Amino acid sequence: MRPKTILVSEAPRLAEGFERIRGELELPEEFPLPTLEEADRVSAAAAPSLPDRTDLPLLTVDPRGSMDLDQALCIEERPSGYRVWYAIADVASFVSPGGAIDGEARRRGETVYMPDARIPLHPPVLSEGAASLLPGVIRPAALWCLDLDSDGRTVGADVTRALVRSRERLDYDYVQAAVDTGTADGTLRLLPIVGGLRLELERARGGVTLPTPEQEVVPHGDGYRVEFRTPLPAEAWNAQISLMTGMAAAAMMLDAEMGVLRTLPPAPQETVARVRRIAAALGVSWPEGAGFGVVVHNLDPKIPGNAAFLQESTILLRGAGYTAFNGEPPKDATHAAVAAPYAHVTAPLRRLVDRYGTEVCLAVAEGVPVPEPVQEALEGLPALMAGTGRRAAAVERACVDLVEAFVLRDRVGQTFEAVVVDVGDGKPGGVVQVADPAVVAKCDGEGLALGERVQVRLTRADLVTREVRFTVA
Repeated sequence: MRPKTILVSEAPRLAEGFERIRGELELPEEFPLPTLEEADRVSAAAAPSLPDRTDLPLLTVDPRGSMDLDQALCIEERPSGYRVWYAIADVASFVSPGGAIDGEARRRGETVYMPDARIPLHPPVLSEGAASLLPGVIRPAALWCLDLDSDGRTVGADVTRALVRSRERLDYDYVQAAVDTGTADGTLRLLPIVGGLRLELERARGGVTLPTPEQEVVPHGDGYRVEFRTPLPAEAWNAQISLMTGMAAAAMMLDAEMGVLRTLPPAPQETVARVRRIAAALGVSWPEGAGFGVVVHNLDPKIPGNAAFLQESTILLRGAGYTAFNGEPPKDATHAAVAAPYAHVTAPLRRLVDRYGTEVCLAVAEGVPVPEPVQEALEGLPALMAGTGRRAAAVERACVDLVEAFVLRDRVGQTFEAVVVDVGDGKPGGVVQVADPAVVAKCDGEGLALGERVQVRLTRADLVTREVRFTVA
């Protein structure tokens, strides 16, 4: 069943709100002229002399309309398992260390997505043009070759620079429909098989993928709508290919004693104990000895108690960051949600750190020293990415808050069906989730219980402060 949505008209008023968010959070917009000039120059240059792997029938799978295509894949069957070819946009082929593009990318850190605009990490002539793995054109890439056994375990990994050519640009809806109707062939036939095997391995090692619907602002006609969207299985299969590559990259870095990992410490035992108590109170089964990933795997978020548990349990996955090292590997090298060491290397068009991680892996695989500019940059990357990551998260939350307030601006005083998804420790009030429209907001009142269905009355929907607030009806 598709999520219920509310169409938002009067787009000009929303545009003013989005512009205010850009100003408040000091988002960069226009690229400096030297950056644009350098991007034009390198985009027009001839392709580098690299091994030709345009024979591979690569394809891309991204959200509909995407032009900044970081990854292209091809999956083959082997007598004892599978081979995954995973081409990653070779951004470093276009970026000179210390140059204008490099400096501006370090200022931006990552691409920021807003309902009405995209603030890219790199000039569009690169991110949507010369460096993007668009179909039918030859592009430089970091080409990963990952061999898997029949259970989906990685038994070999290598990466090298090569020229590639994607054959097709597909979106998740298309891939899902092809699989569901039995018309998928080639890579699309094998993607759910390999993705499914990797999901089973994730659960076996204690990894976590939360089945929580995502709250999104979606353009629609001349306005926007806000909705809860449950990711398609095709998105999970595709994500597993990226995770698998990131795990292989982390293993290379640890062996070479140099790199930058994406890390998440295990949650403290007292926090785990608290979440187990919440599970018991909400009727969520957590068998003795079972890991958190197993518990959440089959939860239906449309069930009120499950929705509340999933909201509360995100506390177990807080504290992710980056850990750089050049010498002895860090003692805490694992990402708790992945349940393995992991590195970001698959989205260099949209995230700065991936370019550096890829450069480390390419050097390690070739058996040559990691370039000095890459080594020099490693130490500062965690702080840089932390700052830009906080900014991107704040932008996303502010945009959702604005559209929520806009959707509800004329409905103050009305009542809604809601589910309590968070309560204060010993304090009145909490947080409720309304399905129609798709809103999560604070709620005042006594006696709110996690997972409870309640009637709430809207008391505030402020377009300036972007605050939405309810009270128990």
